[in-house]
Amino acid sequence: MNPFVCLRLLDHEHFRPGPELAEALGISRASVSLAMKGAAELGVEVHTVKGRGYRLARPIAWLDEATVAGHLGERARFFDLRVFDEIGSTNTELMAAATQGAPAGLVYAAERQHAGRGRRGRRWQGEPGDALMFSLLWRFNLGVADLSGLSLAVGLAVARALAVLGVPEALLKWPNDIVTATGAKLGGILIELAGEAHGPSSVVIGIGLNMRLSESVRLGLDQPAESLALLGYSGDRNRLLAAVLAELAVLLPAFEQTGFAPLLPEWESRHAMQGVPARLLMPNGEQLDGLALGVANDGALRFQTRAGERQVHAGEVSLRRAQ
Repeated sequence: MNPFVCLRLLDHEHFRPGPELAEALGISRASVSLAMKGAAELGVEVHTVKGRGYRLARPIAWLDEATVAGHLGERARFFDLRVFDEIGSTNTELMAAATQGAPAGLVYAAERQHAGRGRRGRRWQGEPGDALMFSLLWRFNLGVADLSGLSLAVGLAVARALAVLGVPEALLKWPNDIVTATGAKLGGILIELAGEAHGPSSVVIGIGLNMRLSESVRLGLDQPAESLALLGYSGDRNRLLAAVLAELAVLLPAFEQTGFAPLLPEWESRHAMQGVPARLLMPNGEQLDGLALGVANDGALRFQTRAGERQVHAGEVSLRRAQ
């Protein structure tokens, strides 16, 4: 029994009896009981009281296709959103759909990923309701080489959406992180490309944002992280997903026409490490200390070292604050 089917019928204010859930779903009471045990394995806490039934320990705003479309309004026509309870990886599954000719605007969002991925092969995971995890397929009449700076442009779209929703404190870190002013990670972006040198190209844009961080998840992370809840965002994931998609509906076509260069000043104004002493960790293990000057027109990092300015493209490079 899929636990999500039962969980979506619960709220955190009222108990719902097991027999009532069984009747609503057309299953046995034993199946309801098994589903609730499965919920605990997912990391969802459910309060159970004999004779009263079940309720969620805290509110969860489940992702809902119709609700997101309602928030998008007229821009809903640009997207085809599919919400999954569980999936391996939204990026991986959407890349597979792209190879089969799926149209631009297809979006996969998931409550839980078994194999969610971030940049440099890191796992991206979150307990149900605690993270917004989705991927968007977009097609460009550009070659892969012409898409330099796309991850920075997408980050700017996320920052714009958060500012509209009352979270202007969310900043960017080159090349694809959403962070707090202290550098704690709020989310990240994973761009995967396929196409010809001179175009066209298909791009899968994966975005993950921490809505809330439990202590168990926080302790399992390999870098400082924080949640949007700490910055005061009290809205639900449906509104946030719609806000990000709405910004992307404007920004992606503009990027196709003019590239990253026109976005550079705004991106630098939101860069958490602009003009900050920093350290670059190179793929070969080399460490470079210097100053993060900003970015070039193609999205490369402009980095001042003792030997002069150096421009670095993302690849497997990691930017950190100087020790």
